[in-house]
Amino acid sequence: LSLSPKTQNKGQMTIANPIYDIVFKYLMEDMDIAKGLLSTILGVEIVELAMQPQETTSEIPQENKAIRIYRIDFAAVVKLNDGKTKKVLIEIQKTKRNTNVLRFRRYLADNYQKEDTVLVNGVEKKQSLELITIYFLGFVLEKISTAVLHSNPCFRDVITNESIKNAKEEEFVKLLTHESYFIQIPKLAEPTKTRIEQVLSIFNQAFITNDERVLNYESASDDPLLQRMLSRLTRAMADETMRRRMDIEDEIEQDYQEIEDKFNEIINEKDALIEALKRQLEEKNKP
Repeated sequence: LSLSPKTQNKGQMTIANPIYDIVFKYLMEDMDIAKGLLSTILGVEIVELAMQPQETTSEIPQENKAIRIYRIDFAAVVKLNDGKTKKVLIEIQKTKRNTNVLRFRRYLADNYQKEDTVLVNGVEKKQSLELITIYFLGFVLEKISTAVLHSNPCFRDVITNESIKNAKEEEFVKLLTHESYFIQIPKLAEPTKTRIEQVLSIFNQAFITNDERVLNYESASDDPLLQRMLSRLTRAMADETMRRRMDIEDEIEQDYQEIEDKFNEIINEKDALIEALKRQLEEKNKP
C-alpha cells in the first residue's frame, strides 16, 4: 500500500506511525522533540540532552535473518524543583507486543554497569548515573488501567515503618534503585484532557488506517511540541527509504512472532511431559 497523502479534513494529518521502531528513532533524533517529550513525561526541565543509541541483534537460525531490537539511551542534565541540576541516564524501551520481561531486564543490566563523566566539586570524574526508564508498550498490562504509570521507589524504616524521605540522597541507595514510567499505548484516550495526553496522542493507534504504517491523526491542539512532532512524522511518511524499512520491520516482526510461538509451544509440551512423569513417579512410589 502507498503512503501517499490522503484527502484531509480540517485538523487532520496523515503521519507515519511512530509505533514502528524506525519511525520512533527518526522522531527522537530531533533533539528539540526528544527534550520536549522527555520533559513532558518526567515533569522536569531537561537542560542538556545527548543521545546514545543502542542496538541489539539476535539471529533467527531457521531463516538466517536478524532481528534488530532498538532502544534509545539519553544522558541528560535535569533541573529539579529546588533549582539544582543533576545528570541522569534515561533509557527508553519500546515494543509493539508483549514479550519476555527478561529482555527488558537484560538492557537494564547493561545500563547499571555504565559510567559517565560528571562534575563533582569542580572536578570531573567517572561514576555511575541515576537511571530512569521509560517503557512504550504496544500491549495492555492486565492489572493496570492507567495509560501512563509512574513508579518511583519509596523508602521506609522497617523497624518503625516511618518513611525515609532523604534515603535517595545516599549514593549507595540511589544507584541501586531507579524510577520508571510505563506508557500503555492502547490505553491512550481520545479526546485528550491534559498536555501529556495531547503530546502522547501521536502514538494513539485509534488513528490507524487500513495501512498499519499510517495514522490519520486528528487534533485541534496548537501545542508547539505536538506540532513539531507532527511535522516530522509527516516528513517521515513521505520518505521512500523510511517506507521500505517499515516494510522490513513488519517482515521481521512476523518472522520473530512465528519463532516465539513455536518456542512457547515446545516449552508447553516440555512442561506437560514433566508433569506426566511426576505423576507416574508419584503413582510408582505409592505404598
